[in-house]
Amino acid sequence: MRRVKAFFTPGTLDRYLIAQVIPPFLVALSVVMAALLLERLLVLFNLLAAGNNHLGTFLELLGTLLPHYLGLAIPAALCVSVFSVIRRMSQNEEIDAITSSGISLVRITRPFILLGAFLGFLSFLLYGFVQPHARYDFREAFYVASHTGWAPRLQSRMFASPSNHLTLVADHVDHAGSNLQKVFIRDTSDHQERDITAARGHIRLASDNSAVEIDLEDGTILTDNGKNVPSLTTFDHATKTLTEASHLSPFRQRGEDERELTSPELVSRLIQRDPAISRPHMRSEVHFRLARSLTIPFIPVLAAALAIMRKRQRSSAGLVVAFIVMVGFDHLLQFGHSMVATKKAPLLIIWGPAWVFVIGCSLLLLYKAGVFQALKAQWTARRASSTTGGEAVP
Repeated sequence: MRRVKAFFTPGTLDRYLIAQVIPPFLVALSVVMAALLLERLLVLFNLLAAGNNHLGTFLELLGTLLPHYLGLAIPAALCVSVFSVIRRMSQNEEIDAITSSGISLVRITRPFILLGAFLGFLSFLLYGFVQPHARYDFREAFYVASHTGWAPRLQSRMFASPSNHLTLVADHVDHAGSNLQKVFIRDTSDHQERDITAARGHIRLASDNSAVEIDLEDGTILTDNGKNVPSLTTFDHATKTLTEASHLSPFRQRGEDERELTSPELVSRLIQRDPAISRPHMRSEVHFRLARSLTIPFIPVLAAALAIMRKRQRSSAGLVVAFIVMVGFDHLLQFGHSMVATKKAPLLIIWGPAWVFVIGCSLLLLYKAGVFQALKAQWTARRASSTTGGEAVP
């Protein structure tokens, strides 16, 4: 127990290394998240403009995407930060100074491995509990943003009918279809006729996503109920509802896709043999999440091994190699995940690349730490000693 406690108790070297790696990790995490979100941001902006949605809808969709891309950004940021710290220490000969005091490269990497284990645990919670809910929330919000109300495609001097009792036309409509000039609206609801004219109009989605509205400025309303004398009303600003969103059918319940289920829900459905989702799909999803989480602590091992430079070596392709290995490993995991889910292949297709990655990273760090050279030297010395001891003395 004392050894276990001593292993997890950070020393001066551990605190120094962790303090060195946290700032580049946060910077790398921000950069990777921005790069991953850039493409999806363009899609969301197009949705915001085309559907006349307000900024709150965009922020809601963006917030539901963060857990998914955070799961991709954490391994990449961890690799970059550990690599940059070890590379800088290697160039400044800090690694030589530490190893000359009897501390091995494996011991130097230990705080990074513990940090990777902590991030692996957080990733397990992220993959198994947060991402399923976030994926469903994104699909629900995207469905509402895409189908709520009437997404008009207005053109100048062309009539449009948002509903059976409403007709709309404008002399000039901008390219986005939301800003109108010289607007005319004919409303025949409530057993009467209202003819509305306005100098300007702006179509927008209501703040609660309940309806599509048009804001009118400088206009008049002619009301005729067929019984009394028609009345005329002028206004500076008025808001007219074009269509309600009550006709929008509610989004489906969470759980029709295995990626929307948390890990306990997946295990429960596997035990109960729930026929709603294919059993191979659920089993593949469970093992895919576990494999991704359990391999994260070995990313610092790979980064530290590739960051060590030879003397007088100015540049190295270590970071490029690390990213190639990580991207290739991630694609192999996804390929295995797909094969197990659709082709009912054995789970070895998922766990095989995971074990190769773990063993390969460990062997590479041991090689860079000189463990194999030390073992070889000891074996050679023992062999020479046994050979000398076995010779006859004249």
